Amino acid sequence: MKMSGGVEWALHCCVVLTASSRPVPAARLAELHDVSGSYLAKQLQALARAGLIHSVQGKSGGYALTRAPESISLLDVVHAVDGPGPAFVCTEIRQRGPLASPPEACARACPISRAMSSAEKAWHAALAAVTIADLARDVAVDSGPEALPGVSAWLTGDSAG
Repeated sequence: MKMSGGVEWALHCCVVLTASSRPVPAARLAELHDVSGSYLAKQLQALARAGLIHSVQGKSGGYALTRAPESISLLDVVHAVDGPGPAFVCTEIRQRGPLASPPEACARACPISRAMSSAEKAWHAALAAVTIADLARDVAVDSGPEALPGVSAWLTGDSAG
């Protein structure tokens, strides 16, 4: 299943936001990840529309998670950024061409459609089983317990960097 690059950016931002006790400006998130601020803003807006993050206005404004990272799944983020639509859409190609099957012979989905639907259900289940909190824990395991606090300090300007 192919996902847009925005999903990766959105996931990284959600993980980073778990470490910050204050809202983080979009420009600071873009700088941290060395990505386009305007493209990242679109991903942040998609997350906000889905209710996963919210925007705080003002001098110390920015973005923050709206709920506990344990309650935000990877599937939530994928749906927010890329939409909830299916990755595979059957066009009933078997009903076209010189040997087309008549519609009444196509009451059941074809084997290809059934296989793709099964794969998509498994993919969704796998994404739903992992949360932003799981990713944040993995960052601490992979990069050390000071990784996210260090990112938080950099984002809020509490460190030289």
